[in-house]
Amino acid sequence: MKNLFIKKAMVIAGISALTISTGCKKFLEQPVTGILSEDEFYKTDADAMQATTGVYDMMQTDYNTVWGSLYMVKLMMSDESNAGGSGPGDQPGYQDLDQFKHDSQNDEVYWTWRMCYYTIYRANKVIAKVTQDNDLRKRLVAEAKALRAYNYLDLVSLWGDVPLVLNDIAPADYTKTPRVAKATVYAQIVKDLQEAIAVLPNKSAYSTGDKFRASKGMAQALLGKAYLYQEKWPEAAAQFDLVIKSNEYGLEPSIAKVFSKAGEFGLESLFELSYDSGQSYDWGNFPWGGRPESNIHIQLMGPRSDYYTKAPNDSLLAGWGFNCPKKKMYDAYVAAGDVVRRTTTVMSEAELKAAGGNWSAPTAYEYEGYFQRKYGSFSSQTSSAGSAIPELNYGTNWRLIRFADVLLMAAEAYYRAGNEPQARTYLTTVRNRSGLGTVTATGAALFNVIVSERQLELAFEGFRFIDLVRWGLADQELSPLGFKKGKNELLPIPNQDVITAGLKQNLLY
Repeated sequence: MKNLFIKKAMVIAGISALTISTGCKKFLEQPVTGILSEDEFYKTDADAMQATTGVYDMMQTDYNTVWGSLYMVKLMMSDESNAGGSGPGDQPGYQDLDQFKHDSQNDEVYWTWRMCYYTIYRANKVIAKVTQDNDLRKRLVAEAKALRAYNYLDLVSLWGDVPLVLNDIAPADYTKTPRVAKATVYAQIVKDLQEAIAVLPNKSAYSTGDKFRASKGMAQALLGKAYLYQEKWPEAAAQFDLVIKSNEYGLEPSIAKVFSKAGEFGLESLFELSYDSGQSYDWGNFPWGGRPESNIHIQLMGPRSDYYTKAPNDSLLAGWGFNCPKKKMYDAYVAAGDVVRRTTTVMSEAELKAAGGNWSAPTAYEYEGYFQRKYGSFSSQTSSAGSAIPELNYGTNWRLIRFADVLLMAAEAYYRAGNEPQARTYLTTVRNRSGLGTVTATGAALFNVIVSERQLELAFEGFRFIDLVRWGLADQELSPLGFKKGKNELLPIPNQDVITAGLKQNLLY
């Protein structure tokens, strides 16, 4: 992560012992110099701060000797983009997810599952071992609870019933922890967040260097989402309103500002993961065998360098050709008359050529004529200083919770609760930023506006698949891509954990 915010470190010797199954040992047993034994740790405020920072650091690990990004896993199962790459077999884990051919041995599913539990393991250590005998330590434990809840919400949304580990248990006990019902997991998420909200400060109370930390607003928004996913509409609306009326957040002038370097931890940001463009990585020192501090997935998603020539006045650099937008996504903007968000989010080949750039391979693998720009491979997000190679030094943050999403979730919660006027108000607020008109729809047509607004506002942010599943629209929208109703609503439990931990597999895997 960025040096200003996060120090990447294995903070306790106990981490090297964790294993959810025998396959985890190699990763977690890497030697770490300069650390204390666990019995000697957690004694000072500095220890507690370092341990809590380590929880954020694990959430940032989208590349860990192999590709395995939670962001990419969510994105690949949507109807927004194709996996892409050089051709069939280039990152097959992502490509199989994109075509709903994934099984229980998919590497990306395996590592995404593990990273969630590695993060939970670190959070559990903080919660169990940091004595809450001053305000700082109380806050750090509250941060850990919020982060644990965030990861369990991802787990329960993507896998359904999951093992619920809440204590600092012995490594061997991870293979003895069964899956529990979703309702039980949600109850714990709610409990963690309610306890965190009571302690966490507002975002404005944090110093510049601490803006990455969980705040009261972040936890309230996450609690609202947990209620929304459980169809507890009034409870969800109440939490979102606390965020909206807190005067802590607002909409940036444009989505382009939100996703720019200047927009990091800005007005619209409730929670994001931070990466570092200042590591001076080159082809000789990039940690392919470890966990880089830069966001290498931005390079992965840039337009394929074999065929792409950037426009002279554009800053979108070439990449490795993954996350290729579908025509369906571009057409959704056109149908809505949504020019502002479209130009920020997706660019057509015709627009590239009109600006003086070029694309030389109209039949490239899974290419439909469009390029993704929201998480674009922009020169402003990377570094070429000294020996740094731009391809390896993107510092682009993942924006995990932003204010526009809160407004849209609030609109949905109010619609479901029967308060259509308030739903229209929040929808109109989001639309006004992009120069679109006031929402006047009612009934089922109003719900369709909510669906459309989330598709257009949040494109390529990793929400679409889960939205379609919870709305019951996944079969309608995704079956042409290979989605099988009754199976692909959930990811498979990694096969290694089915065998080693005796976990029951999800249906049809």
